[in-house]
Amino acid sequence: MAYVDGFVSGTGATNVDAYLDMSRACAVIWKEHGALEYWECVAEDVKPGELTSFPQAVMQKDGETVIFSWIVYRDRDHRDAVNAAVMADERINGFEADKIFDAKRMIYGGFRGAVEFGASAV
Repeated sequence: MAYVDGFVSGTGATNVDAYLDMSRACAVIWKEHGALEYWECVAEDVKPGELTSFPQAVMQKDGETVIFSWIVYRDRDHRDAVNAAVMADERINGFEADKIFDAKRMIYGGFRGAVEFGASAV
C-alpha cells in the first residue's frame, strides 16, 4: 500500500505562478529520485469554516490562497530513501521558497495508505 506525504500551505495570490513554477521544478527532482506521483493543487472552492477549514489551518491572510499538495511513494522506506536523495540533490537548494510562501504555516506529515481505490490521475 502506498505512502503519502501531504502538505497544506498558503501563498499570496500574486505568487501562485511563482509557486507553481517552483513546484514543477521540484516535481522533476522528486520524480527523478523515485516518487511515484507529485501533486500541487490551488484552492478553488475553499471557504473559511466555523471551527476548522483549510484557510484557518494555514492562518490564511488577506490576498492569499491555499495550496494542497501530496507526493506518493511505494511505502515509508521508499519515501525516506527518495527524500534523502532529494535533500542531497544540489538543485533543491536553488529555490527561494521563503519569498513564495511561509513554510512556518505549512502543515505536513506522512501517511500510510489505508484504503486505495481506482486511479489517482484522470
